[in-house]
Amino acid sequence: MAESCLLYYITDRIAFPGDESSRRRRLLEKIAEAARAGVDYIQLREKDLCSRDLESLASEAVRIVREAGKLAPGNKNQEPALLINSRTDVALAAQADGVHLRSDDISPKEVRRIWNSACGAGTPARQLSPRDPLIGVSCHSPLRVDKAAAGATFAVFAPVFEKKDAPTTQPTGLAMLEQACRTNIPILALGGVTLSNARACLEAGAAGIAAIRLFQENTIAEVVQYLRNGH
Repeated sequence: MAESCLLYYITDRIAFPGDESSRRRRLLEKIAEAARAGVDYIQLREKDLCSRDLESLASEAVRIVREAGKLAPGNKNQEPALLINSRTDVALAAQADGVHLRSDDISPKEVRRIWNSACGAGTPARQLSPRDPLIGVSCHSPLRVDKAAAGATFAVFAPVFEKKDAPTTQPTGLAMLEQACRTNIPILALGGVTLSNARACLEAGAAGIAAIRLFQENTIAEVVQYLRNGH
């Protein structure tokens, strides 16, 4: 594996057992674990939450990432970037690093317009937000990747492999991933990615790996160690 392999932890608190309070606590613990382990990006993907609850969770996640990221090995004082799924307004209010857009979402160009307009307004809660947001985009075809390249920081291409929880969803396969990687932005492979098939994604041209279960169901430091160093 390559030490430069980009790693993207995507959250799913519903997968944790217990009530909402327990799930929230466990999710924040996992976010802290990911930050300490040195992942590059974390996406808060809790789409079922109302705006108030999502903003509250996002603000807490930002605080935790800022603190835990300082302990990341080989990444002194540089925490991972926290992106909020689809909600530019919540990302701004929580002072996150950017937004992850769905394949049918607004364009990266529109996100930058909203972001720069809000940051330039001098609203106290948004003054510390980066002036140039990080923008990830979900893509399911090389054509979508080409469109995302006009303004996105990176794209996530999925699903590369068959997913256990979505057996009827047709995977794109490695050949399509390789085609998608012929662009000018980093492409991260998502969907059924495991430690055993991650290398194939990188050999196909992917700049890194994005995952929910791979990080959330394992010790993240061990996953990071394996993906970056091969052991």
